[in-house]
Amino acid sequence: MEIARPYLLFLGDVPDALAAKTAIGIVDWRKDWCLGQVRMPGCAADTGLADMSIAEGAEAGAKTFIIGAVNAGGRLPEHWVESVVEALDAGMDVASGLHVRLASVPAIKEAAERNGRQLHDVRHSSMGFATGKGTKRAGKRILAVGTDCSVGKKYTALAMDKAMNDRGYSSTFCATGQTGVFISGRGVALDAVIADFISGAAEWISPETDPDNWQIIEGQGSLFHPSFAGVTLGLLHGSQPDGFIVCHEPTRTKMRGVEAALPTIQQVIDMTIACGKLTNPDIRCVGIAVNTTALDDDEALAYLAKVGEKHGLPATDPVRYGMEAIVDKVSAEFGAP
Repeated sequence: MEIARPYLLFLGDVPDALAAKTAIGIVDWRKDWCLGQVRMPGCAADTGLADMSIAEGAEAGAKTFIIGAVNAGGRLPEHWVESVVEALDAGMDVASGLHVRLASVPAIKEAAERNGRQLHDVRHSSMGFATGKGTKRAGKRILAVGTDCSVGKKYTALAMDKAMNDRGYSSTFCATGQTGVFISGRGVALDAVIADFISGAAEWISPETDPDNWQIIEGQGSLFHPSFAGVTLGLLHGSQPDGFIVCHEPTRTKMRGVEAALPTIQQVIDMTIACGKLTNPDIRCVGIAVNTTALDDDEALAYLAKVGEKHGLPATDPVRYGMEAIVDKVSAEFGAP
C-alpha cells in the first residue's frame, strides 16, 4: 500500500483531542507530509495545521484525504460520508484507519470509481498470517505496554526508537496500529486481525533479525482493559519482548470508555511479566513513560521522581523530557551498542 503525499487531514466533528489521535500523531511525526486540516462545526480537536476546505486542500496540491479521527468500534459516521465523497470528486485518494471498509459505503465506492481514485483501508491488511509459534528468534525487542488505552504507547515507542538510533543502536519502530502504519509505512493494525492470528501477526511485525538489532514495538490497549485485553495479550506473546516500558497517564481514575478502575503501574509490571514469560522467560521492565500533559513542569518532574523512586526504574515523559534515561537502563541491562 503506497499512500500518495501530501495529506489533507480530516478531523470531522470529534469531541476531544484523543478522538483525533490519528491526525495529531501524523502531524507530530510527519508534519512535512501534511498540508492542512478539515474540521466540521463542533470539532474540539486541532492539529495546529491551517484550516482548509476540501476544495482549498485540493487546490494546494493534496493527494490523499486522511480520515484522521477515531471512535469506539471504528465506525464511519453517516454525516462524514459527504466530505469523503467531496474529496474524491476533488481528485484526492482517501485513506482511513477505521474498521469499516471505505468501499462498503455505496456512495464512497461509487465516487472512487467515478473519479478513478484509490481507497486505502489501512486497518485492513492484505497479508495472511500464521498462528503464533512462540519460538525464540534472534534480535532484541522492547514493547510499550499501558495502564490504559490512549496513554502514549505509540509516542513512547517512536521516541524510544529515535533515542536508541541516536545512541548508536540499530533500532526499528514496528507499527501495530493505524496511525503507526501511516507514520512508518509498514505494519499491521492488530485490532483488525482475527483473534487466532494476533500473536502470529505480532511475530511477523517483529521478525528474526540480526542479534544486535532492536525492534521497538508499538503497544495496544492494556492487559487490564475489559474491551482490549485480548489484543494486548496476543501482542505480548507474539512480540516476545526482552524489555517493556509501562506507559501511564496520571490524572485518570477510570479506564477510557468503561467503568473499570485504572490499575497501578506495579500491577501492570507484574501482570506483563507473568503473561510475557510464556514466550520470553527473561522479560523485564526497563522503564516508565508518563504522559504529563495535564501537569505543569514542577508537578511533572516531582511526579516522575516519585514514580521512579517507588519502582526503582527510570521514569520520564518521552515527549517532554526524552528517553535517554531509559536508554541508559537498556544499556546497563543488555549492553552498549
